[in-house]
Formats: sequence, C-alpha cells, structure tokens
Amino acid sequence: MPHSTLWISIFVAYLLTWGLIPWVLLKPTVHSSAAIAWIMAIIFLPFIGPLACVLFGSTRWERHSERKRFSSAHIDHRMPERTVDFKIPDTQLHPWGSIARLTQKSTGMQVLDGNAIELSANTNTTFQRMKEIIESAEHWVHLEFYIWRNDETGTKLRDLLIAKAKQGVRVRFLYDGFGSMLLSREFLRPMRRAGVQIASFTPGFEFWHIMTLNLRNHRKIIVTDQQEAYTGGMNIGHEYLHPTKHYGHWRDTQLVLRGPAATQFQQVFAQDWFYATGEQLVEETFYPMPERRGSSRAQVVADGPDSDVDTFLELAVAALGQAKRHVDMTTPFFVPPDGLAISMAAAARRGVRVRLMIAGRGNFAWTYHAGRSFYGPLLDAGVEIYEYEKGLFHAKTMTVDGQWSLVGTANWDCRSLSLNFEVAVSMYDDEPAEQLRQHFERDIQDATRLMPQQWHERSNVTRLKEQFYRLFAPVL
Repeated sequence: MPHSTLWISIFVAYLLTWGLIPWVLLKPTVHSSAAIAWIMAIIFLPFIGPLACVLFGSTRWERHSERKRFSSAHIDHRMPERTVDFKIPDTQLHPWGSIARLTQKSTGMQVLDGNAIELSANTNTTFQRMKEIIESAEHWVHLEFYIWRNDETGTKLRDLLIAKAKQGVRVRFLYDGFGSMLLSREFLRPMRRAGVQIASFTPGFEFWHIMTLNLRNHRKIIVTDQQEAYTGGMNIGHEYLHPTKHYGHWRDTQLVLRGPAATQFQQVFAQDWFYATGEQLVEETFYPMPERRGSSRAQVVADGPDSDVDTFLELAVAALGQAKRHVDMTTPFFVPPDGLAISMAAAARRGVRVRLMIAGRGNFAWTYHAGRSFYGPLLDAGVEIYEYEKGLFHAKTMTVDGQWSLVGTANWDCRSLSLNFEVAVSMYDDEPAEQLRQHFERDIQDATRLMPQQWHERSNVTRLKEQFYRLFAPVL
C-alpha cells in the first residue's frame, strides 16, 4: 500500500473516531467538564483518547437501572408495613427535614427511629465487631465489599463464613470484580463447597463488560437477620489492620448500626444481588419485623450510576448551604466536582467554619496531586485544610453544626460522587456528630494545616504538575 494511501486511511479512521463525540454529548451526565475532557481527548489524542473514552467514559449503568426498578418493585412493597412504627415525619427533624426529603426523593428511603449506632476509628476493633456480627447470624448473613484480599485477614473472615454456612446459615458474598480482581478460584472454592453463594458485581476485565469498566461497586456492607449492619471505609485486607511499609498506620471510620434502619441495608444488598445473579431476595425471612435497639434516627443513603441524580453530591451541597456554624469533612481523595468546591467556599465566606481533613499521603499519586490543585480557592475563602501525616487517612464523613452527620463509603471526589456505587448512613442526632468531631480533633494532632500564604509560594513546577493531573479530574 502506497504511503499516501496509508496516511489517508489512518486519517479517515481518525475522523471516524469523532463519531464518539455525539455519544459523549448525549450521555446522561450532569458534569459538562467531564464531557469537555472526553471530547478534547478524542480530538487531540488520536486513537488513544477514543479508546480511553470507550473504556472509561460510561457514567450511567442503564442495564442495572432497569434491574433496580424491577427489583425495587418486588422489595419496596414489604418495607412500609415493617417500618411504619419507626418512620419520622420531616416536621420532627427541624432544621434537617429538607435534607431528609432530598434523600428520600432520590433513594426512596425514609428516616427511621429506634437505632443504636456505634462509630469507630479503630480498624482492629471494627474487624472484631465484623466477626461478632457474622457470628450472631442465625438464618442469613449478606456481605458486599469492594476489596477482599486473599491474605491472612481475608482468609480469617472467609473461614468464619464457611463455618456459618456449615451451621446452616445462608451466606451470600458479593464482591466487585475490579477491586477484588486478585481473588482466586482457589480462595473461593472452599466457600462454594460449604454452600456460600458467591457473585461478582462487575466481572472486571471480561470483554463483554468492557464498556462498564469505569463503573465500580465501592460499597462495604454486612447485614444479618439480627438487624445488625456494618458500613464504612474499611475493606478486608492485611493493610487495614496492620501498619505496612507502603501505607503506614491505616486511619478509617466505620459504623455499626442495630435496629430498623438495618432493613434498608438489606434492601440495598438485595438490589445489588439481583443485578449480579438474577435472584430475588423477597422472602419474608429477609425482612424481619424491626425492633427498637436505641434512640438514634438514621437513613441509609445509596447512590450510583444507576440513579438519575448524584445523590451524595446534592446532599453535601444542600448540607453546606444549610450550615450555620461549622462543617467538618473528611476524605482520602479530594477531587471535587465544581459544585461541591463552590459550596464549601461559599459556606466559609458566609462565616461558617469549614474544615477539611485529607490524606497527606495518597495511595494514588494522580488523585493526590489533582486534589491539591483545588486547595488555593478554598484556602482563600477561609476553608481550613489539614493533611493527615501519621499514615494513610481513609475516613469518609461529614458533620454539620453538631446536629447532622454522614458516614459511609463515598469519598468527596468525582469518582465516588458520579461513577461508583456507594452507601452511607445519614444521622439526625447530636451524639454521632459529637463523636465525629472528637475524631477530627484527635486527627488534627497528627495533621499539618495548610496556610494560604505558604500554599501560594509553592513552585511553578509543582503547580504545573497539579494542574496537569487536574485535567483528568472527572474520571480519576
């Protein structure tokens, strides 16, 4: 083939890749910056940009959305009759009734009274509680995790699940195919032999699912028939319990909930399980009548690319807008959508004390440097930014005015707020907010506060590196 013909063929192929641009523009995403980034990649990174767009450009999961609606139709009708005695009217949640309504409109889940909530910043204590929750199960236990290592820690919990299955307890284990890609058949085989039902939420790198490679199930859930549930930042692996050379000490925040709201965790798991397996968990035994275990008012918040709205983003923006005195936010990765960063700055300018705790060392350099590019305007607005230095900071929380708080699996970044399946608990009481404030105060002792003047004096090379990584912020 003559060189001229070859180059013409390459150029025509390049122009054909522009056919992805309408696909990007028509995707149901609310973030125009992400669309612009993908269009620029398609045009200025021939072939590489379009390939990346196909692999990582999907922001909504239409198939899961259809299954979710079908699953919800079979599950949700069981909920009202079981939780009616524990529902809290919005009028009794002043001044947070609007936050509760926003969440309910997005997720369908209401605020429920009668819960006992345990918060922990100690991963070893949390791991022990995980084992206790599993051991207490009499009829069924359901687990859903993003990362499950086949190391000593993962093996201990695996063997406990095997023991429960041999006792006749129905055990279901759902993992993310990308986050837990290293789980081997050999590791899972003893579980299957014991009767544990196992499913992968996303198949990882399988060819037929390549278009959804960018969408991951980042949820961490344990829920049992004893109306106990776990969620938080901690996955299952050695690094979460023991200091390592790479991560050092692991600082995370977890939550154990007992009471009526545990049924909402089961609702989330059932929908995800149905997507992964086609099995409908609609038996009466999976939705026991709730019992009062405490006095906390809680609401499970589930969000993901199967939703028409970015619930966590809307929730954070609304809470920042309602704040009167102070806001504390924690996250390992801070690569926020514009709306979140603007809301934080606006709250600070109104006189609200806004504090942000971030990992001083990241396990992903690109998110760490991209996140730092957002600091300048926030510092100028009066936001207090702290970088945790003792080890790897992995907590994902928010508290407002000592009255409302949120703990879960979602980072304050574009990926968690738009691309991942996430879950959290929204709490409408002073006690959990005060506990989280105490956690924050302790963390400050192991953190460095960034000052505006020093920040603006960093080198141009550093700024250039941060701005370069920021170009990829919508998909990090």
